[in-house]
Amino acid sequence: MGVNLKEEYAKNIVPKLMKQLKYTNTYEVPELKKITINMGIGEAVQEPKILDEACEQLATITGQRPLITKAHKSISSFKLVQGKAIGCKVTLRKERMYEFLERLVTFALPRVRDFRGLNPDSFDKKGNYSFGIVEQNIFPEISYDKVKLVLGMDVTFTIRCKHKEDSLELLTAFNIPFKKSYGKKVSGNKTKKGT
Repeated sequence: MGVNLKEEYAKNIVPKLMKQLKYTNTYEVPELKKITINMGIGEAVQEPKILDEACEQLATITGQRPLITKAHKSISSFKLVQGKAIGCKVTLRKERMYEFLERLVTFALPRVRDFRGLNPDSFDKKGNYSFGIVEQNIFPEISYDKVKLVLGMDVTFTIRCKHKEDSLELLTAFNIPFKKSYGKKVSGNKTKKGT
């Protein structure tokens, strides 16, 4: 499944973006390097079993065993102790990354209630894109009956690119749905840069 998207990138998306962005070298074309999925579970401080459930569900969604994240410092008002496990994360690369991306676009995002597209303003200065998912139930791998607690997650696409606008073009080529204002913003930015 993910291999198809990888082949699509190499055969169709790269030539299309080279023409569109006026690049002469394939290495100038923006490339998705990794996808990081992070679940921060504040309730794990009081109830450690919630963290086990979150790790199990994240492993089911991504097909990879999560890494436990720990608190960097103590915060007494949150009853948080330095070194305490408070979340989990997975970093996907290569085939697993493309497989997750395809399932995210094809199955998960269309299941979000009242979904109108992702925010096109959530890029950082380097062109990486981050967004939040409110509940893990949007992934078909998760059974509604087994979910005891609704957990959210942060998804970050790490992208190698020359300009922030190139990242927008790459994710659009991957059929990631952005809000309708997306097209106008990109064309406006491109005009200013003179590309």
